[in-house]
Amino acid sequence: MNVAEAVGTALARLGAGTVFGVVGSGNFHVTNALTAAGARFVAARHEGGAATMADAYARAGGGLGVLSVHQGPGLTNALTGITEAAKSRTPLLVLTGEVAAGAVRSNFRVDQAALARAVGAVPERIHSPATALADLARACRTAVAERRTVVLGLPLDVQEAEYTGPGEPVRAAPGPPRPGRPVFGPGGPGNVPFLPVPPPAAVARLADALAAAERPVFIAGRGARLSGAAEPLRALAERCGALLATSAVARGMFLGDPYDLDVSGGFATPAAAELIAGADLLAGWGSSLNMWTLRHGRLVGEGAAVVQIDLDSAALGAHRRADLALIGDAAETARAAEAELAARGHTARGYRTPAVAERLARERRWRDLPYDDDSDGSRIDPRTLSIALDDLLPAERTVAVDSGNFMGYPAMYLGVPDADGLVFTQAFQSVGLGLATAIGAAVARPDRLTVAALGDGGALMGVAELETAVRLGLGLLVVVYDDEAYGAEVHHFGPGGHPLDAVTFPPADLAAIGQGFGCQAVTVRKREDLGAVADWLAGPRNRPLVVDAKVTGNGPSWWLEEAFRGH
Repeated sequence: MNVAEAVGTALARLGAGTVFGVVGSGNFHVTNALTAAGARFVAARHEGGAATMADAYARAGGGLGVLSVHQGPGLTNALTGITEAAKSRTPLLVLTGEVAAGAVRSNFRVDQAALARAVGAVPERIHSPATALADLARACRTAVAERRTVVLGLPLDVQEAEYTGPGEPVRAAPGPPRPGRPVFGPGGPGNVPFLPVPPPAAVARLADALAAAERPVFIAGRGARLSGAAEPLRALAERCGALLATSAVARGMFLGDPYDLDVSGGFATPAAAELIAGADLLAGWGSSLNMWTLRHGRLVGEGAAVVQIDLDSAALGAHRRADLALIGDAAETARAAEAELAARGHTARGYRTPAVAERLARERRWRDLPYDDDSDGSRIDPRTLSIALDDLLPAERTVAVDSGNFMGYPAMYLGVPDADGLVFTQAFQSVGLGLATAIGAAVARPDRLTVAALGDGGALMGVAELETAVRLGLGLLVVVYDDEAYGAEVHHFGPGGHPLDAVTFPPADLAAIGQGFGCQAVTVRKREDLGAVADWLAGPRNRPLVVDAKVTGNGPSWWLEEAFRGH
C-alpha cells in the first residue's frame, strides 16, 4: 500500500464519512482511497465551492469537514473558502497535493504552507512514508481539538512511496455524525478535550457581578453554541434576571424563551437594540463582542459593565475592553455561576419584567413590525417576499445566506428551528459563498429543507454549483434577491453622487439560467407568483427550485449603515 492509499484509507476509518473536492492528478489517488474505504466523495465544479461546502457541512452538524484539492491552482482556487473557514474556526482538514521537493521548476510550485498561514489556517505536511499516519493523526487532532482549519500537504513523491510506518494511528477524527448537532469530539465522549471551568475565585467574582446587576443581558456567540450552553445559560439568566441575545451565528439558541431578544448588533430589532443598550451589565458567552455584535460599541450603555467568558484567551478584550474576563467553557462556566448564586440563595427579577415580556411578544421579530410595502407589481419588496416565504416553508429548515445588501432579510425574516438552522458564512464577508454553503448544509442535514438565500451578484459568482445540486438530487430552494446590482455599493456610494455604472447590470433571466442547469425555476414579481413555490414544496423535491425574485431596490437595508461603519 502506498502512502496515498494509506492516508485515504486511514482517514476514512477515522470517521471522515463525507469529503468534498475537485480531483486533479495530485489528489486523485488519496481521494480514490477515501471512497474505496467507504467515504462519500462530493465532486464540486470549483474548488472554491468545494471548500465552502466542506465548511458548511461541518457547521451544520456533519462533524469534521474534509476537502480534497489538487496542488497549486487547486489550492489557490479554494483559498477564499479556506479563509472563511479559518476565520470562523471551523474544524476543516484540507488534503492537497504538493509538488515534490526536487521538482523546483514545476508550474504548480507555490509556497503552500505560506498561503495557509496567510489566511489563518494551520499548515501541516505528510513528511515521509514512515510518519504518514502519525502526520495525518496530528493534523486531524489539531483540526478537531483546537477547532482549526488545517492544510495538509501530500508531496507527490511521498504519496507514491510505499508506506513503511506502523499500523493505524490513534483515533483522532469524529465518528459518525449525529443529525442536528456538530460533532467535534474525537471518536466519542470519552475523548472530547477537557473543557475548563474558571477557578472558584473567578466564578465568585462573576457571581458578584451578576448579583449586583439590575438589568443584565447575556450575548451568546459561536463558542456558546458549540459548547451546548443554551440550557445552562437559560437557567443562569432566570436566576439573575438576564435577557438573552445571540450573535448572528448563534441565532435560534434561545428560541421560545419569553426573554429572548434574538440577534444583537446590526440585525437587532429596535426593541432588542434599546433593551441591550439599556443594560447595566453585558456578558458575552463565547462571543468576541465585535463591532457587528455591539454596533461599534453603541449597544454598550454608559456605565455598563462588560463581562466576557471564552475558551480562547486571545478573544478576551480583543474588540472591547472587558471589566471582567474569564477563560472557560461557556456551558461549564454558566453552570458554575448558577450553582454559586444558588448556594448564596440569590434570585432576582432583574430585567425580566412583565412589561419587557409583553413588548418582546409584540416586537421580537422583524416580520411583526409594520412597514411600507414597496412592491409595485413588477418588483416585490424583499420584506414581503421573505415574510411570504417564511409562511410557506416547513419549520424544519436550514437557511444559508450569502453576503450583500439583501442579506438581513432572509437572515432575520426567515425563522429557524434552532441554533443549527442558520448557516452564516460571513467571517470573511465574501460575496458568492451562499450557494455552496447551502449545498454543504443540505448534505449534512438531509432531514431539513435547505434554503439558499442569494443576491444576484453572489448567485452568478457561484452559479456553476447549481449543476452540483442537480447532480446530487438536492431538494434545495434557491431564492435570489435580484436587484440587478451590487446593492450595498449602490446604496453606500449613490447618495454621494458617485457614478454607479460599475455596480449596476442589465436584467438577467436567472430562472432560465437555473432551468439550463436542470433546476425547476420561477420568476417572482409579486406575492401571488409564489404559488409555484408552494407547488414545488408539495411535490417530490428531487431537484432544486430557483426563485428569481425581482426585488425592489429603493433604499438600503436597515443594517447597511452599521456594516459600512467598519470600512
